[in-house]
Amino acid sequence: MTHSSDPKAPLTAASAAIPGTAGSETVKKGKGLSAGSVGLIGAIVIGISCIAPAYTLTAALGPTVSEVGVQVPAIILVGFIPMLLVAFGYRELNRRMPDSGTSFTWATRAFGPWVGWMAGWGLVAATILVLSNLAGIAVDFLFLLISQVAGNPDIADLAANPFINVGTCLLFMLGATLISYRDMQTTQKLQYWLVGFQVLVLVLFSVAALVQVANGNAFDATPIELAWFNPFAVESFSSFAAGLSLSIFIFWGWDVTLTMNEETKGSSKTPGQAATITVVTIVILYLLIAVSLIAFAGVGDGEFGLGNPDIQDNVFFHLAGPILGPLAVLVSLAVLTSSASSLQSTFVSPARTLLAMGHYGALPEKFASVSPRFFTPGYATVVSAVVASVFYTVMRFLSENVLWDTITALGMMICFYYGITAFACVWFFRDQWFRSVRNVFFTLLFPLIGGAILAVLFFTTLIDSMDPEYGSGSHVFGIGLVFVLGMVVILSGVVIMLWQWHKRPAFFRGETLTAAEAETAEEPAGR
Repeated sequence: MTHSSDPKAPLTAASAAIPGTAGSETVKKGKGLSAGSVGLIGAIVIGISCIAPAYTLTAALGPTVSEVGVQVPAIILVGFIPMLLVAFGYRELNRRMPDSGTSFTWATRAFGPWVGWMAGWGLVAATILVLSNLAGIAVDFLFLLISQVAGNPDIADLAANPFINVGTCLLFMLGATLISYRDMQTTQKLQYWLVGFQVLVLVLFSVAALVQVANGNAFDATPIELAWFNPFAVESFSSFAAGLSLSIFIFWGWDVTLTMNEETKGSSKTPGQAATITVVTIVILYLLIAVSLIAFAGVGDGEFGLGNPDIQDNVFFHLAGPILGPLAVLVSLAVLTSSASSLQSTFVSPARTLLAMGHYGALPEKFASVSPRFFTPGYATVVSAVVASVFYTVMRFLSENVLWDTITALGMMICFYYGITAFACVWFFRDQWFRSVRNVFFTLLFPLIGGAILAVLFFTTLIDSMDPEYGSGSHVFGIGLVFVLGMVVILSGVVIMLWQWHKRPAFFRGETLTAAEAETAEEPAGR
């Protein structure tokens, strides 16, 4: 491996370039992305957009209530802890190795090419799974919004027609692909408006709910208590783990700020700062929404109760009318905006990870191609869109339950690649753990605890999901569909990896991206 002349210098994409890729060609220095095109605020906005708080919480709040009741705020806080701890690990890795491959590149440097390849696969598979679901949610809310504006409930039912649904979904996917294909400046400008509107409506929604409670107009007024924030009040560990898995899902997406590191101003510091600020902003917003809606609607199974299974797939839509009255249409518009904007911004992660995998010879060289006009990973973006579109089309015609269960299976994939990345941080910096108090926390304890929590969640979900009643209740030969989907995704990655090993052995021999020694990543004193 060729290092910078300064052993303390960050291991950048350029300094990591190694001769010996498939075809016996030298890896190009840099990946051709547009450097310095994203600032701190832009990265935070794109991070919030990718998390999609309006879309995510309207789908996850009901199921989380069904698992833990009024302890939702506690579960949100507990879910926030591993996310924050892992974010610290991401920040340390990015500081030393700013690379768009993130989990793929970092895990390869820490554990070698086989683990690194699977970490990259986990990220790509998770994002492509959620891309298809984001598009589906956007379709549902588009027709809901039109029906509200037109005052005709029958229009909303059009989304249930699989042909109309899939056709509209593909149009959403096409629009998001075209925007993502263009430069990051276009993405930022669009997201400023979409994210700003979404957050504004959510805050208005929450404040209005609290005002209704104060005025005695709540559906099932529930006094706010500190006990809601107590995770030990959850009845069982299985309920706690299920709720926490959903909580992990609602925070997922902040790592998009790291995959833009080669396009960010101050690539070694800004992405990590953006990730931390994004996670903290989201937890505050989620707590406000959860507390206000529980106070207004309660957790019972009444008409508007959060425990009512008939409204749990779309909590915001059902509560918007009772809380906001004639302004209820704003909530539908916010969720539509949320899913559509997240659909576009979520393309950033898989495209740049695939770009890095192609760049280092872990995938066909075509994936490393960058648009000469927009300096974006054009080929990888198009491939991500095509795969997500095909997946959604097939799954939509098979069963709506399959699509819902993919979201639950997604939680496993998130724990899988986040956990690997957290452990990669711990192992990569192993020779520096005790060189300073800061290192003890940020390179050892924080990522180790975060990774351990995610590992426990991964295996707990894996075991529990074998139950045929888990998730939607669908099963294959008596085995829960969530487990089957999770295993299909992981084993598909293993099969593709073995195929790439056969076709491109140079990467797997460590010739294109080698495991780096921790000594080469020592931070300058005083940082």
